[in-house]
Amino acid sequence: MDKFAFIHILAGSTFGLILRLFIKYNFKINQGTYYNNTLIVNVLSSLFLGICVALSPTNNNFLLLFSVGFLGCLSTFSSFIYQLFNLIQKRKYLNLIFYYIEVFVLSFLFFSLGYFIILILKN
Repeated sequence: MDKFAFIHILAGSTFGLILRLFIKYNFKINQGTYYNNTLIVNVLSSLFLGICVALSPTNNNFLLLFSVGFLGCLSTFSSFIYQLFNLIQKRKYLNLIFYYIEVFVLSFLFFSLGYFIILILKN
């Protein structure tokens, strides 16, 4: 990896982290599942990734900046896994199953939504 690729990933991840922390500390929603902030950022990341895939940019620097850096840091896979682990430790197996399904289904639906919106707008 060259130094410019590294700089693009670093810049994108910085903004992804800032947005994730902004959502974490400013959108404390206590409806639905216990872990709504993680769900919000994962769904937003999936939507943006669907849009990025549909646009199919050929600029490698943009892909590194946006999809690898920004979206990679915005999404919270490690937080998701940690929250699943906490639910196992608390023996809340039903909550674990619902949370797992909720995150994956909504993330997939929003990825598809972003992808198909761009395809529709292109035509």
